[in-house]
Amino acid sequence: MVLDFVIIVTMSNTLIIGKDLPDSLEFAEVFANSGRKVFVASKPDSNVSNFEAEEIYSTSWNRSSAISARSLIIKAETKIQDINEVIVYFDAPAYAAKFDTDKTENVSAAVDMMISGYQLFINEFLFRLNQRQEKTALSFLVRSCPSKYDMIHTYSYKNTSIMPASNIVISSECAFIALAENIAAFYGDSQLCTVFLAQCNATNELYKNEQEIARWMISSFDALKEPKLKYGVKQATSWNKVGAKLSTGFSLFK
Repeated sequence: MVLDFVIIVTMSNTLIIGKDLPDSLEFAEVFANSGRKVFVASKPDSNVSNFEAEEIYSTSWNRSSAISARSLIIKAETKIQDINEVIVYFDAPAYAAKFDTDKTENVSAAVDMMISGYQLFINEFLFRLNQRQEKTALSFLVRSCPSKYDMIHTYSYKNTSIMPASNIVISSECAFIALAENIAAFYGDSQLCTVFLAQCNATNELYKNEQEIARWMISSFDALKEPKLKYGVKQATSWNKVGAKLSTGFSLFK
């Protein structure tokens, strides 16, 4: 089934989850400079008031708590009102720097940060979406790291200085991809939530340029607002290469 619908283009407000301020500042600034109001989760020790002059608002997020996820969404709605774009961002290189070895004592914290937090947020977001009944574009963005297996078997990674990520980061990235694909499958035909999937691997020329990744995300969100856009579950469940035209059927991970 493919939906044929018309979207009235209005200025968007964007919620960014998964890469906290201040680490996500360059990424968030591109959205703010496009005229959007932006709400981003922040690290607990960040001075969030520093960013408000740029129309970037924030609150801390305890990834192990469903209550914290729910509170973040309510605070975002209060601060920037209508949220019609949501980016759920898995930044594997950032996680790989934090969890560079597979120590047993780090497993619980890693699971909370890279798996449970995303699941809890999505549960609360979808619950709130069904309450509000306001159309929203939801994007899952993966900036991926190669595994040791990839380094051996993928030609483009051979003879490079790229370091493979730890087992816990690779496993968590796979969990995020599965979450993204299943949400896209469930909501691919929804007129309430338009899902698109985006991936940037280490061989992509935009891989180290967060500002350009953000500009591409904006252009993709804008493309989803085109009048009489035909967009259904096939498109929603197809992975898009960051920097390329929004896909209509290419599947990256299959």
